[in-house]
Amino acid sequence: MEHPWLSVSRRRLLAGAVLVAGLLVLGLRHLGSGQAAPPSVAPVRVARAAPVKQLVVDVAGAVQHPGLYRLREGTRIADALAIAGGATSKAALVLVNLAAPLADGEQVVVPARGAAGDAAASSPAAGTAAAPLDLNTATAEQLDALPGVGPSTAAKIVAFRQQHGAFHSLSELDAVPGIGPSRIAELKGLVIPP
Repeated sequence: MEHPWLSVSRRRLLAGAVLVAGLLVLGLRHLGSGQAAPPSVAPVRVARAAPVKQLVVDVAGAVQHPGLYRLREGTRIADALAIAGGATSKAALVLVNLAAPLADGEQVVVPARGAAGDAAASSPAAGTAAAPLDLNTATAEQLDALPGVGPSTAAKIVAFRQQHGAFHSLSELDAVPGIGPSRIAELKGLVIPP
Protein backbone atom coordinates (compact mmCIF):
# COMPACT_ATOMS: atom_id res chain seq x y z
CA MET A 1 0.00 0.00 0.00
CA GLU A 2 1.10 3.50 -0.87
CA HIS A 3 1.76 6.02 1.66
CA PRO A 4 -0.96 8.81 1.75
CA TRP A 5 1.67 11.51 1.73
CA LEU A 6 3.05 10.18 -1.57
CA SER A 7 -0.30 10.17 -3.37
CA VAL A 8 -0.99 13.81 -2.40
CA SER A 9 2.41 14.84 -3.80
CA ARG A 10 1.78 13.11 -7.09
CA ARG A 11 -1.60 14.78 -7.40
CA ARG A 12 -0.07 18.17 -6.73
CA LEU A 13 2.71 17.45 -9.18
CA LEU A 14 0.22 16.40 -11.83
CA ALA A 15 -1.96 19.48 -11.22
CA GLY A 16 1.11 21.73 -11.43
CA ALA A 17 2.18 20.13 -14.70
CA VAL A 18 -1.31 20.65 -16.18
CA LEU A 19 -1.23 24.27 -15.05
CA VAL A 20 2.23 24.86 -16.60
CA ALA A 21 1.15 23.20 -19.84
CA GLY A 22 -1.97 25.40 -19.97
CA LEU A 23 0.10 28.53 -19.45
CA LEU A 24 2.51 27.46 -22.19
CA VAL A 25 -0.37 26.93 -24.63
CA LEU A 26 -1.82 30.37 -23.82
CA GLY A 27 1.61 32.01 -24.15
CA LEU A 28 2.25 30.40 -27.53
CA ARG A 29 -1.16 31.49 -28.79
CA HIS A 30 -0.46 35.06 -27.75
CA LEU A 31 2.94 35.07 -29.46
CA GLY A 32 1.50 33.48 -32.59
CA SER A 33 -1.26 36.09 -32.94
CA GLY A 34 1.17 38.36 -34.86
CA GLN A 35 0.65 41.55 -32.88
CA ALA A 36 3.68 43.68 -33.72
CA ALA A 37 2.74 46.70 -31.64
CA PRO A 38 0.16 47.46 -28.98
CA PRO A 39 -3.14 48.65 -30.46
CA SER A 40 -2.67 52.15 -29.00
CA VAL A 41 0.40 52.85 -31.19
CA ALA A 42 -0.54 54.39 -34.57
CA PRO A 43 1.73 54.05 -37.63
CA VAL A 44 3.76 57.15 -38.47
CA ARG A 45 2.94 58.73 -41.84
CA VAL A 46 5.42 61.02 -43.52
CA ALA A 47 3.81 63.96 -45.32
CA ARG A 48 5.33 64.82 -48.68
CA ALA A 49 5.68 68.44 -49.64
CA ALA A 50 3.75 69.49 -52.73
CA PRO A 51 6.03 70.12 -55.70
CA VAL A 52 6.86 73.78 -56.16
CA LYS A 53 5.46 75.15 -59.42
CA GLN A 54 7.91 77.11 -61.51
CA LEU A 55 7.46 79.71 -64.19
CA VAL A 56 9.75 80.79 -66.97
CA VAL A 57 10.18 84.54 -67.38
CA ASP A 58 12.09 86.51 -70.03
CA VAL A 59 13.90 89.44 -68.43
CA ALA A 60 15.04 91.99 -71.03
CA GLY A 61 16.08 95.60 -71.38
CA ALA A 62 18.28 97.54 -68.97
CA VAL A 63 19.32 94.67 -66.69
CA GLN A 64 22.77 93.23 -65.95
CA HIS A 65 22.08 89.73 -67.34
CA PRO A 66 19.04 89.57 -69.65
CA GLY A 67 17.69 86.12 -70.41
CA LEU A 68 15.24 83.39 -69.49
CA TYR A 69 14.91 82.60 -65.80
CA ARG A 70 13.05 79.95 -63.83
CA LEU A 71 11.33 81.33 -60.76
CA ARG A 72 8.92 79.76 -58.33
CA GLU A 73 5.25 80.60 -58.60
CA GLY A 74 4.19 83.66 -56.63
CA THR A 75 7.31 85.73 -57.31
CA ARG A 76 7.25 89.40 -58.26
CA ILE A 77 8.99 91.50 -60.92
CA ALA A 78 11.49 92.65 -58.27
CA ASP A 79 12.54 88.99 -57.83
CA ALA A 80 13.06 88.59 -61.59
CA LEU A 81 15.24 91.71 -61.70
CA ALA A 82 17.28 90.49 -58.74
CA ILE A 83 17.96 87.10 -60.34
CA ALA A 84 18.97 88.91 -63.57
CA GLY A 85 21.68 90.76 -61.65
CA GLY A 86 19.64 93.91 -61.05
CA ALA A 87 18.98 96.94 -63.21
CA THR A 88 21.75 98.81 -65.00
CA SER A 89 22.54 102.44 -64.19
CA LYS A 90 20.61 103.43 -67.34
CA ALA A 91 17.37 101.74 -66.23
CA ALA A 92 14.20 103.79 -65.84
CA LEU A 93 12.80 101.83 -62.90
CA VAL A 94 10.04 104.39 -62.31
CA LEU A 95 8.31 102.85 -65.32
CA VAL A 96 8.35 99.34 -63.85
CA ASN A 97 5.92 98.10 -61.20
CA LEU A 98 8.35 96.02 -59.15
CA ALA A 99 5.53 94.64 -56.99
CA ALA A 100 3.54 93.14 -59.90
CA PRO A 101 3.16 89.34 -59.81
CA LEU A 102 4.76 87.29 -62.57
CA ALA A 103 3.03 84.83 -64.88
CA ASP A 104 4.53 81.91 -66.76
CA GLY A 105 5.83 83.00 -70.17
CA GLU A 106 5.81 86.70 -69.32
CA GLN A 107 8.43 89.11 -70.58
CA VAL A 108 9.67 91.78 -68.19
CA VAL A 109 11.19 94.71 -70.08
CA VAL A 110 13.11 97.30 -68.09
CA PRO A 111 13.25 100.44 -70.25
CA ALA A 112 16.44 102.47 -70.43
CA ARG A 113 16.56 106.18 -69.72
CA GLY A 114 17.13 108.35 -72.76
CA ALA A 115 15.10 110.60 -75.01
CA ALA A 116 12.11 108.24 -75.13
CA GLY A 117 12.69 106.98 -71.59
CA ASP A 118 12.82 110.49 -70.07
CA ALA A 119 9.63 111.50 -71.85
CA ALA A 120 7.91 108.37 -70.59
CA ALA A 121 9.12 109.01 -67.06
CA SER A 122 7.73 112.53 -67.01
CA SER A 123 4.51 111.74 -68.87
CA PRO A 124 3.33 108.14 -69.26
CA ALA A 125 1.15 109.04 -72.26
CA ALA A 126 4.15 110.46 -74.12
CA GLY A 127 5.92 107.09 -73.92
CA THR A 128 3.07 105.15 -75.47
CA ALA A 129 3.84 106.32 -79.01
CA ALA A 130 7.45 105.13 -78.81
CA ALA A 131 6.96 102.02 -76.67
CA PRO A 132 3.74 100.19 -75.87
CA LEU A 133 2.68 100.13 -72.23
CA ASP A 134 2.86 96.70 -70.57
CA LEU A 135 -0.53 95.84 -69.07
CA ASN A 136 1.17 93.51 -66.59
CA THR A 137 3.57 96.06 -65.10
CA ALA A 138 1.90 99.44 -65.64
CA THR A 139 0.76 101.42 -62.63
CA ALA A 140 -2.77 102.81 -62.34
CA GLU A 141 -1.37 106.26 -63.16
CA GLN A 142 0.22 104.99 -66.38
CA LEU A 143 -2.97 103.18 -67.40
CA ASP A 144 -5.02 106.30 -66.64
CA ALA A 145 -3.08 108.18 -69.34
CA LEU A 146 -4.27 105.77 -72.06
CA PRO A 147 -7.09 106.97 -74.34
CA GLY A 148 -10.52 106.10 -72.99
CA VAL A 149 -9.13 104.85 -69.65
CA GLY A 150 -9.85 107.01 -66.62
CA PRO A 151 -8.76 106.61 -62.99
CA SER A 152 -11.64 104.26 -62.17
CA THR A 153 -11.01 101.94 -65.13
CA ALA A 154 -7.25 102.01 -64.50
CA ALA A 155 -7.85 100.91 -60.89
CA LYS A 156 -10.14 98.12 -62.16
CA ILE A 157 -7.41 96.90 -64.56
CA VAL A 158 -4.83 96.78 -61.76
CA ALA A 159 -7.28 95.04 -59.38
CA PHE A 160 -8.21 92.50 -62.07
CA ARG A 161 -4.52 91.79 -62.76
CA GLN A 162 -3.78 91.29 -59.07
CA GLN A 163 -6.74 88.97 -58.62
CA HIS A 164 -6.46 86.90 -61.84
CA GLY A 165 -2.77 87.15 -62.78
CA ALA A 166 -1.04 88.53 -65.82
CA PHE A 167 -2.74 89.40 -69.09
CA HIS A 168 -1.72 87.18 -72.01
CA SER A 169 -3.55 89.09 -74.72
CA LEU A 170 -5.28 92.43 -75.22
CA SER A 171 -8.63 90.69 -75.68
CA GLU A 172 -8.53 89.60 -72.00
CA LEU A 173 -9.27 93.23 -71.07
CA ASP A 174 -12.87 92.48 -72.09
CA ALA A 175 -13.28 90.73 -68.71
CA VAL A 176 -12.55 94.00 -66.87
CA PRO A 177 -15.77 95.86 -66.04
CA GLY A 178 -16.13 99.03 -68.12
CA ILE A 179 -13.96 97.88 -71.03
CA GLY A 180 -15.63 96.72 -74.20
CA PRO A 181 -14.63 95.92 -77.78
CA SER A 182 -14.50 99.58 -78.88
CA ARG A 183 -12.12 100.53 -76.07
CA ILE A 184 -9.95 97.49 -76.81
CA ALA A 185 -9.77 98.61 -80.45
CA GLU A 186 -8.55 102.06 -79.27
CA LEU A 187 -5.78 100.44 -77.22
CA LYS A 188 -4.41 98.28 -80.06
CA GLY A 189 -0.75 99.12 -80.62
CA LEU A 190 -0.60 101.17 -77.41
CA VAL A 191 -0.33 98.27 -74.95
CA ILE A 192 1.27 94.86 -74.73
CA PRO A 193 0.56 91.97 -74.74
CA PRO A 194 -1.10 92.49 -78.13
